[in-house]
Amino acid sequence: MTQLDRLSSEDIAARLSGSPEARAALIREGAQAGLAEAQAVLGQMLLDQQKPAEAFGWFWKAAQQGHAMGLNMLGRCYDLGWGTPVDKLRAAECFRVAAEAGLDWGMYNYGSALALGSGLTQDKAAALGWFEKAAAMGHAKSANFVGSFHEEGTIVPRDMAAAAACYARAAEGGDFRGMFNHARMLAEAGDIDGALLWIERCGAEAKPVFRDKALAWLAQVPDVRLRTEGTAALLKER
Repeated sequence: MTQLDRLSSEDIAARLSGSPEARAALIREGAQAGLAEAQAVLGQMLLDQQKPAEAFGWFWKAAQQGHAMGLNMLGRCYDLGWGTPVDKLRAAECFRVAAEAGLDWGMYNYGSALALGSGLTQDKAAALGWFEKAAAMGHAKSANFVGSFHEEGTIVPRDMAAAAACYARAAEGGDFRGMFNHARMLAEAGDIDGALLWIERCGAEAKPVFRDKALAWLAQVPDVRLRTEGTAALLKER
C-alpha cells in the first residue's frame, strides 16, 4: 500500500483545494504511485514548465497503461519533438490508438495526420470521418475542420450552409479559427455587426501567425467598415 492509498477522499479533496504546491505534490505522488491519470497530468504540468524531456517520460508511463490522453500527448511529443526526436510515424500511431479509445483530441490529431499525410498515407476522406466523430462530441477544432471540408467541396459536395453551421459551432466552442470562419460567413450574409463581434473575439484568442492571415484577408474585403473596424479589433491590445 502506498502513502496515497492511505488518504481518505476527504484528505485528497483538502489537498486538491489547497495551494498550487500542495496540488502539484499530490499529483506527483499519484504519478509516482503508478496512477496513469496523475502521470498524464504531471506530464502536462512539466510541459507547461518548459521541461519537455521530463514530460515525455511521464506521458510514456501513462501511455504504457493505455491512458488515452497520455497516448495523445506522447503523440504530440513525437510530432513536435518535445523531449524526443521527431517521429511522425510514431506520432500518428499514438494518435490512432487514442482516437480508437474514444478520445476527441486523439481523433482530431489522427484526423490531422491523415489530412496532411503526416507519418502515414494521406487520406482526406478518413480524416473527415475522424473529425466528424470528434465534432459530434463537441470538439470545436474538429467542427471547424468539418466546416472546411464542406466549404472546399472536394471530399463531400460543397455545402455552404453546412459549412456555416460547423463554423458557428466551432466559434461558440472557443476555436479561434472557427471564430474567424464564422465571421467570414456572417460577413458574406451581410451581418457586419456579427462578423465584427467574432473578429474581435478571434483577435483575443488567435496566435500571432493566424492573426496576420486574418489581417491579410481583411485588407482585401470590399466593405469599408468591416475592413477598418475588423483590422482595429484584431490589432487591439489585450
